[in-house]
Amino acid sequence: MSEVRLAVALARAGIGSRRACDALIRGGRVHVDGKLVTDPATRVHPAEAQIEFDGKPLPAPQAPRYYALHKPRGVVSTAHDERGRRSVVDFLPADAGRCVPVGRLDRDSEGLLLLSNDGPLIDRLLHPSHEIPRTYLAELLGRPSDETLDAMYAGVKAEDGLLRAKPRRSKRPGRPLPQGDTTWLRLTLHTGRKREIRRLCEALGHPVVRLRRTGFGPILLRDLEPGRIRPLSQREVRLLRRAAGLADDSTERSGDYDPSDD
Repeated sequence: MSEVRLAVALARAGIGSRRACDALIRGGRVHVDGKLVTDPATRVHPAEAQIEFDGKPLPAPQAPRYYALHKPRGVVSTAHDERGRRSVVDFLPADAGRCVPVGRLDRDSEGLLLLSNDGPLIDRLLHPSHEIPRTYLAELLGRPSDETLDAMYAGVKAEDGLLRAKPRRSKRPGRPLPQGDTTWLRLTLHTGRKREIRRLCEALGHPVVRLRRTGFGPILLRDLEPGRIRPLSQREVRLLRRAAGLADDSTERSGDYDPSDD
């Protein structure tokens, strides 16, 4: 095995995504050959270097694992929650190892969430340059006009960039609420800004009542029930790698990818 960045070595061992490992290294939690290292770009030979994370030897690289979860509402999308709330990792099978969520769904949202220990693939999937589509079914308060849908597609300016989605009316019937009737839309995003759909719809005068992610790239929620988790098929993993620009197994295994190079 050749030299790789230190953050990649941690990601391969299942500590987290490469970006998460960057932060852990900068936070002073990693030692190499007895010395504190805070530069994630430090080159190491994983088979020869003595790498410690939080004072313990780095686990051996794990076999790659890939899962699809139907995240229920009320569950947080973090690997660890300081407040002790139920997390998406609690749904993983006992032999899943150290898998982490691919991005997030906010606590009040539900639907498809991918989990994996493949740090390089996770970083590729989340990097904006690859524009991996996320599809949602959103129940909004009120009945958006065609002009509102056009504005949703054009985008609304926010401090962290342009909030926008590709909307399509759903045949699913709305329901009466004390605040008014609701409408369902199918929305597609190509970015992963925090609470983007909720902020976009709120800005256009139609707050989100319920939000469910139905697809992430080529992976679809389909009939997976809330709280259920399943491993991805080999075909689904191939499709994910293709969507992330990973051409073959050797590219995926190399893991020496830095999003800042794009």
